Amino acid sequence: MNQAVSVTLLTGFLGSGKTTLLNYFLAHNGNEPVAILENEFGAVNIDGALLKGGENVNVVELSNGCVCCSVRGEFTAALREMLAKRAAGQLKFERLIVETTGLADPAPIVQTFFVDDYLREALRLDAVIALADAEHISRQLDEHAVAAAQLGFADRILLTKADRVDDETKQLALERIHRINNKADLFEIVNGECPADHWLDLNAFELTDSIEMSAGFRVIRADLNHLVSFQPFRKPSAKRSWDDAIQAHVFDAGMLDVKKIGAFMESCIARFGNDMLRYKGVLAIADHPQRLIVQGVHKVVGFDYGSAWHPDESRVSRLVIIGRYLPIDELRQQFAATTI
Repeated sequence: MNQAVSVTLLTGFLGSGKTTLLNYFLAHNGNEPVAILENEFGAVNIDGALLKGGENVNVVELSNGCVCCSVRGEFTAALREMLAKRAAGQLKFERLIVETTGLADPAPIVQTFFVDDYLREALRLDAVIALADAEHISRQLDEHAVAAAQLGFADRILLTKADRVDDETKQLALERIHRINNKADLFEIVNGECPADHWLDLNAFELTDSIEMSAGFRVIRADLNHLVSFQPFRKPSAKRSWDDAIQAHVFDAGMLDVKKIGAFMESCIARFGNDMLRYKGVLAIADHPQRLIVQGVHKVVGFDYGSAWHPDESRVSRLVIIGRYLPIDELRQQFAATTI
């Protein structure tokens, strides 16, 4: 196989609109050969039956269990079988979309694409897309820890059903989502009507120099020819506070000592890697002309040097960690101690 197949992981709690989004994509994808790997509880795959695919759409279904519980078994085997059939000409697809059950934790699914040598070469994880139902996300976050994990892993979050709630409910949902994940771009969509270029081919797992925090959300309206308008986040409401275990944390500093920051990252990953869902840093290293890029999922991490700093550019280090139950005050002190 000459080129790795792009993979998009589609997650979101039960009823968030994943199948609706997929059906909109399939109706507007221009007959691009695509494979969809679905998982559902029980012996009957309801979501698979609801997909309106054409002759260039291959739907592979897993049943009787959760994908996240079978990544070393049925899930990995299904991926390998699909690739084998593709190589033999029995399946034709140029991209793969993995739709998880609404109760699945994305963590083990994401890690599968990095820890399995064959899959790492044959497949390229492009991005994790999470859907959040504006009408029910607050209750889901209160009652189900996995709902926060789905948001925490996301590179892009699509807010659905906002047209069914009042403005206050929508704003509270946006505040809470942003508190859990302030790095993911956020889009508001209706009835799954989201152009493919807003959630596919994002290259989110590449080591890049960009590490921007989201300052607002974009509204997409298909009835206005997919007009996209940007709306900044409002000032946080003082009416509510949440005790979500998963939160986004930002660490800022100046120039860092390469040995000290290396030891800090090694210690963090060893001690807290299981609770660090996603993390990325763009770091300024003393006596080095290039940015040091770090990006990881739990204990799977990559480091590389990126572009050079401009002579008149302020060299600022920033690390973002989306995690749960982390000793943030302690980590902030340790991170600050890596400066020169």
